[in-house]
Amino acid sequence: MDTATAEWTTASEDEPVRRPGRRLAAWCAGLLLVAVSAVVGCRVADTDGITPVPQLLAFLPWLLVPAGLALLLTLLARWRLGMLWALVVLGLLAWYIEPYGRTGDAGGTPVAEFQVLTSNVEFGRGTASLVPEIRRHRPDIVFVEECEYGCQDTLRREFGTGYPYRQAVAAAGSKGSLILSRFPLRGTGVVRGTMGMPGAVADVRGHEVRLQLAHPMPPLPGQVGLWRRELGRLRDTAAVTRTPLVLAGDFNSSQDHAAFRRILDTGLSDAAALAGHDRTPSWPARLTPTFGAQIDHVLLSRDFSVSSARFLRPAGTDHRALLVDITLHRRG
Repeated sequence: MDTATAEWTTASEDEPVRRPGRRLAAWCAGLLLVAVSAVVGCRVADTDGITPVPQLLAFLPWLLVPAGLALLLTLLARWRLGMLWALVVLGLLAWYIEPYGRTGDAGGTPVAEFQVLTSNVEFGRGTASLVPEIRRHRPDIVFVEECEYGCQDTLRREFGTGYPYRQAVAAAGSKGSLILSRFPLRGTGVVRGTMGMPGAVADVRGHEVRLQLAHPMPPLPGQVGLWRRELGRLRDTAAVTRTPLVLAGDFNSSQDHAAFRRILDTGLSDAAALAGHDRTPSWPARLTPTFGAQIDHVLLSRDFSVSSARFLRPAGTDHRALLVDITLHRRG
């Protein structure tokens, strides 16, 4: 047998081996792209879809990993249409990673500077570690989610004189919530929800500021509709508020959720995004900052600018706390 015939025989023998491998790579790439495309498609359509899409949307930036793997598999499979599909999906993901909403500072004359802290203490278990954080940073206003009876008693005992003003929903487990303030407060009632969401108007050095704690239900399977309705009630509150507004807490949603973006569309901005931390994860705390989603937010009306935002890590809770320095402006 001459050399040409030997080479032809070897190529023919290898071909059946290579083709099943390429076929498997193409199938795996297709499955990954279908799954990622379903989530990205809902983001493009400005909807949260149905389970499991709302849960996956919280981790939208991390979908770059399966999309990138799918691209590699299409290259191995020499699947040109799949390569194009993967590149389109990667391009859309890169586009939507950009911060949503206003990123510029407020105009007008600065009239007051103060500091806001929000922390979900997970059924009160993080209360003991929140106390030293409050002492260390001395924020002017503190929003505490999942602050049950014991949590509220502890904070009253530790900060009864330092924070003489408070607005609370006294309840067990995750339903309790509390706003602590150095500024005088006037209660405004609560936003209706499964978990406590108290509100107040603060007198910040002679200027009225509306405070609203946010803690809607998470988008658990079977409860996505409830999650969407409770976010909608927060959106309605923001839409009708005419005074400067600070809306803070555990939103159980990120900027990649349409229901959360509806709140931003009322004219609010995310303080973390204004400070350049729009993708810093806040939950689950044990995996951050390597992995997670930013679901804890401080949202501000156009009357405010932000000078800094920091994510703290108190022990005993699955959420990181968010501390922001803000300035209230008198708009012309």
